[in-house]
Amino acid sequence: MESIEEELAGTRIFRHLGPQQIKSIAELGEEVEFPDGRALMIEGGLADSFFLIRDGFVALQTQSPAGPITIETLHNGDPVGWSWLVEPYIVYFDAHSRGLTRAIRFDAAALRQRCADDPQLGYELMRSFASMIVERLHATRLQLLSIYARTATA
Repeated sequence: MESIEEELAGTRIFRHLGPQQIKSIAELGEEVEFPDGRALMIEGGLADSFFLIRDGFVALQTQSPAGPITIETLHNGDPVGWSWLVEPYIVYFDAHSRGLTRAIRFDAAALRQRCADDPQLGYELMRSFASMIVERLHATRLQLLSIYARTATA
């Protein structure tokens, strides 16, 4: 398996970072493993970390009166969580492993401090995560429209 530093350098979310910035973030990463169905994040909880999926799948879900709705399923190289970067640092979606999932966990407070110490790093991360947030909002919109269309024709 690749080192955390190599893993980060090969992902889309960190592609704008230089080698020293990658190294700085990699120092904060720890390898974690989740069995099937384990919650990585719970909607409404404190966004005290984020994850980069190394191997496996994670379902992003929101709760509805009819039960959980899967908005998107993430896989290798995808980050899980963006709320760590934006105040009030509250999680907006549930995230559950689907099958055995290996990931890299990053401590949010430590990473925010690195961003404060290195504004260029902070800018590049905000730029990458903002792009991801837009993509996830679009995916959420499409999923909700699909659900609406099914209930409207039923």
